[in-house]
Amino acid sequence: MRDFQLPGRSPVLSSNGMCATSHPLGAKAAIDVLERGGNAMDAAIAGAVLLGICEPQMTGIGGDCFVLWSDGGSDKVHALNGSGRAPAALDAATLREAGESNVPLYGAHAVTVPGAIDAFCHLSEKVGKLGLDAVLAPAIKYADEGVPVAPRVAFDWGKDAKVLKGAARDHYLVNGNVPKAGEIFRAPGQAEVLRRVAKDGRDAFYKGEVAEDILAALTAAGGKHTADDLAAAACTAADPIAAMYKDLEVVEHPPNGQGATALLMLNILAQFDIAGMGPHSAERVHIEAEAAKLAYDTRNRFISDEDYMTRTAHMLDMETARRLAALIDPKKAMQSPADLSEAVHKDTIYITVVDSDGMAVSLIYSIFHGFGSGIASEKFGVLLQNRGAGFTLEEGHPNELGGGKRPMHTIIPGMIRQNGRVLMPFGVMGGAYQPCGHARFASNLSDFGMDPQTAIDAPRAFSDGGTLNVERGYSDDVRAALSDMGHNVAIPQTAIGGAQAIKIHESGLLEGASDPRKDGCALGY
Repeated sequence: MRDFQLPGRSPVLSSNGMCATSHPLGAKAAIDVLERGGNAMDAAIAGAVLLGICEPQMTGIGGDCFVLWSDGGSDKVHALNGSGRAPAALDAATLREAGESNVPLYGAHAVTVPGAIDAFCHLSEKVGKLGLDAVLAPAIKYADEGVPVAPRVAFDWGKDAKVLKGAARDHYLVNGNVPKAGEIFRAPGQAEVLRRVAKDGRDAFYKGEVAEDILAALTAAGGKHTADDLAAAACTAADPIAAMYKDLEVVEHPPNGQGATALLMLNILAQFDIAGMGPHSAERVHIEAEAAKLAYDTRNRFISDEDYMTRTAHMLDMETARRLAALIDPKKAMQSPADLSEAVHKDTIYITVVDSDGMAVSLIYSIFHGFGSGIASEKFGVLLQNRGAGFTLEEGHPNELGGGKRPMHTIIPGMIRQNGRVLMPFGVMGGAYQPCGHARFASNLSDFGMDPQTAIDAPRAFSDGGTLNVERGYSDDVRAALSDMGHNVAIPQTAIGGAQAIKIHESGLLEGASDPRKDGCALGY
């Protein structure tokens, strides 16, 4: 139990249904859907699509999603890949010949076909109960009427608005300015798109006038996208991957997401006595940072579109973890094997929902960098992701940019089972931080017996690009000790990531937790 004389959040408890996400309106919309008779998938889609209006710098219908879920009464975890592909006519050789060493972050070549709408339509039809018109209604309403800009959203908006260009400035600035907290943001163009999708399904987005509007924006920016590329968008089912950490089985989505990185990192940490180090000790931060360097370097070499990846089993093999763990000096920082992120960003939304039948959904949805590519369609204001920046231009690499390929993705939904029972859908936002965040969360639960809210609240550190970012929640003594070990220590300007989780007790009680680093909350009924 937390100390009620100190700032903090209590876990949210309910018995019928629960949602935890990064914006209160998203959580409320999900609960409303549950109370109307929808299931957890209906509620998760409703909340997620609305978050594209509440947090447009983080996500939107021009982005991708990944989903894990278990049906009520079942402990089997299903996975769906809702990420899009590069246009068929684009390849790495073209960009190398143009003198590029990386995919330009804010150009049309970074725009992969948005996959989320296809996935949401598929899940609504195959898993949900209420139908698209019902689950999209909250987002349509708020897109038309507007939402007050939340404090964290306003902070991120001001930081990221510089990438907006052309029509995107018209759609994502308010009277030409970055909105302040409390100002109203409206997206009538998106409301119209969602009305059409609610009526006619995924073809209303990937064909016809909306698709033409998207293609016109991309063509004007020099893109190679075609109508066939958009029409061919299709989500795919996947088999989850998993690893044990002490008493917990951590379940992840397979590549092209980076869930295997989280599992490799947990396997490395399992070679050390983390529980004996103290939850907020410099020793723990050091071992975690070194494990991240090694796991992320492995990720950068191997993870790609699953159709091109051959080393998943190698990454999950405990022998691989043992060999990497043996490279860690408990007293001295190594030089980073590689930058830990293909392109650093902090921009994603996560939503988890559990319903009264026990269906649990873990859904993550993003446009990659803040405001994605900065390119939006003129008529409808569909802001397009820049997920193609997750490709490499290195010739022969499994993640080399190629027509029709999916790039390596940073966004990963999580699920935890214990003794074979689905215990907790969870997710950690924060771009490259996510695998480290998954490992830290599982360790907080298992090594230190924290409840989900305490595990989320706990201070974070992340070694990225040669700098060990250590949140202000750590003491100066910890930072000094880490510096003495050879780390280049800094206090990050922005809090590291965000997280949500719902614990399903054997009694059926639901315990929700949501990160104070974001504007959101857990709500139940």
